[in-house]
Amino acid sequence: MSTATLEPSSTAAKPGMISQYLIFSLGNEQFAVGTLRVREIIEYGNLTAVPMMPAFIRGVINLRGAVVPVIDLNARFGRARTETSRRTCIVILEVQAEDHTHVLGIIVDAVSAVRQIDAAHIEPTPSFGTRIRADFISGMAKVNKGFVILLELGKVLSVDEISALHDMSSSGKDQHPD
Repeated sequence: MSTATLEPSSTAAKPGMISQYLIFSLGNEQFAVGTLRVREIIEYGNLTAVPMMPAFIRGVINLRGAVVPVIDLNARFGRARTETSRRTCIVILEVQAEDHTHVLGIIVDAVSAVRQIDAAHIEPTPSFGTRIRADFISGMAKVNKGFVILLELGKVLSVDEISALHDMSSSGKDQHPD
């Protein structure tokens, strides 16, 4: 069974190993993704809705001629859709699935920092207490007397969903989520 990966799992990291993360907020919570797969951060806007897509796929954008699907992480986590504000932005990521690299965007409330986090400051995924599925989390990083949830975006989007996104961006035609 193949899996999609965004970044090496932080649980496999050795103490003293430092990785860089992009930290962003969704609601009152702080999340992070590894910077190695972050392409850029752009202002929110100009989304085109695509019929027959799951509710968490807000639409597509034209990024220098490429069709890029945009995911609403709040909706993906089973929450209400992200309310846009002047700080709302789209983080453009590269996600690896099987032998393909997919470019997609995620909507975040605000980007707050790029930080280096030592693997010694990363705790394993808790079995309770988070408002998102445990398999979406690669760890909990201690940052400034609080915790930042490290996302395992390869799990947030299943391989089937990533393939559907690839088909949509390749063909430009409406795709069914099955």
